Amino acid sequence: MSAENDFTPPGLPTLEEMQHWTWVFGRAQQMMLEHAATMAQQMAQKDLPQLTDPATFQAKLPAWMGSMPQAMLDAQADMWRDGMTLWQGFIGAITPPALIAEHEGGPPATPAQVPELRSDRRFAARQWHDNPVYALIQQSYLMVSEQMLRVADRLEGLEPKQKEKLRFALKGMIDASSPANFALTNPLVMEKMVESKGENLLKGLDHMLSDMRKGQLTHTDPNAFELGRNIAVTPGKVVYESPLFQLIQYAPATDEVVETPLVIFPPWINRFYILDLNPQKSFVKWATEQGVTVFMVSWKSADESMAEVIWDDYVKAQIEAIDTVRDLLDVPSVHTIGYCVAGTTLAATLALLARRGEAERVKSVTFFTAQVDFEKAGDLTLFVDDEQLALIEQLGSAGYLDGRYMAATFNLLRGRDLIWNYVINNYLLGEDYPPFDLLHWNGDTTNLPAKWHKSYLKDLYRDNRLVQPGSIVIDGTPIDLRLIQTPAYIQAGREDHIAPLESVWRLNEALSGPTRFVLAGSGHIAGVVNPPSMQKYQYWTNDAPANSLEHFVAGAKETKGSWWPDWIEWLKAHAPKTVKAKGARIPGKGKLKAIEDAPGRYVKAR
Repeated sequence: MSAENDFTPPGLPTLEEMQHWTWVFGRAQQMMLEHAATMAQQMAQKDLPQLTDPATFQAKLPAWMGSMPQAMLDAQADMWRDGMTLWQGFIGAITPPALIAEHEGGPPATPAQVPELRSDRRFAARQWHDNPVYALIQQSYLMVSEQMLRVADRLEGLEPKQKEKLRFALKGMIDASSPANFALTNPLVMEKMVESKGENLLKGLDHMLSDMRKGQLTHTDPNAFELGRNIAVTPGKVVYESPLFQLIQYAPATDEVVETPLVIFPPWINRFYILDLNPQKSFVKWATEQGVTVFMVSWKSADESMAEVIWDDYVKAQIEAIDTVRDLLDVPSVHTIGYCVAGTTLAATLALLARRGEAERVKSVTFFTAQVDFEKAGDLTLFVDDEQLALIEQLGSAGYLDGRYMAATFNLLRGRDLIWNYVINNYLLGEDYPPFDLLHWNGDTTNLPAKWHKSYLKDLYRDNRLVQPGSIVIDGTPIDLRLIQTPAYIQAGREDHIAPLESVWRLNEALSGPTRFVLAGSGHIAGVVNPPSMQKYQYWTNDAPANSLEHFVAGAKETKGSWWPDWIEWLKAHAPKTVKAKGARIPGKGKLKAIEDAPGRYVKAR
């Protein structure tokens, strides 16, 4: 064949390239058909929910919808102005410099900006700014999004909580509709598609279909970590077990230990090993190295057998763990830590013990990002209404709530970072999953007792009953937080979106005993899991009396690095006596024999 017959006009694909792309699209279609067949078989065995009747939906339209036309008219005027400014900027970007020089006046003004939108890291790449077309797409999206939020802000007749819900829903829709989330309007995806000849799309499709089958977004390499091998590896033994929890005792790391042991209550919404991710990040390992005898509660992931479990059971379980450790080591009291929801529960436990005259069982209490007053509990309160409670009841018909529901809820609170960022990387760019221990833990979901979870949302998040003296009764005992005089160390995260700073601060106002409030840099997880060796973030303290959060912040002293050394100094000051690390201080050597090695089987149950 002559060379003339091999000629391909410039800009047109070769036969080989056309065959390759035909195979890519054919393979993608085959993958989707196979997935659809699998899902159809599964759905055939389940009842589908009924769609909402349109007439019923129209009857339920809220009254504030009447103010929508005027708000839209106001927004249209803003959009016309910003649109003209944006178009002038685009024309300037594609117009030759000689013509720009002839134009009188300065550069066009930047359209009005909403910082929460303009900080979107999905547009950080230079391709979004260097190419005028993609710059126009990005700026148009931001402009429209800003106007949508302004419409919500201008609506009249809305209660503050309703406006928060509307704004949250709009932000979720805005994040979902970003041009970065679609292949044809994302310059990075288009570049990758040309570079890999479509392999990224097939790989991304495989990731997406896999996630759809398991009903959960994957953030990290699912095969990179194994409990007891390279995560949750601090040496210890399970020394006690109940139907609700296992109690782990960790091996001492020093010849002498402080006499008063520490019992840690992690949240049962997540796995306990957030405090024992790896030797470099492990709070447990670090605490043992400071001469503390550490016990950790590992909660059981809920199943059908826990259908009747309520909050009373978790409070009684905390008392059971405290008394078990006291008896094992023959000590009058223990130090305690409660993280998040377990900290909320620990406050109720201390109030119950105080009411019964047994407060001396606990020497001190430390709260990690815990709340007791839920008036300022943040965006999670938006998920507590009659419709959500009814949904939880439906999802928990088997007696427990699938942990994937809670994982999705927490992801929605930071949808831009925890959902759409991974849609782009995993599905569109087809990138390999990174090995990241924190994200592995985040995706290791735990089932919740449905009865407990519904009452928790209703009684605390919706009705805020815990701070109302006597409103809640646990195990026959009215709960009054004002009775708590146990010394308390209260840690909050400056950027916490699950337990907001202002909400955690209110612990100071709810308790009657001495408190030390510490504000840590970062959020709900990184603000807690911040070992001194990493030299990250900072924390703020204020030794002067502060009657408000604003007063505390105004006089706070900033210290670089981790707050852990501040905490251990505070802890030891309340019980400085030490003893030899022998006998019952060695896991399995006391009256409680070892059941199995840490981390135990409860944390491995799915």
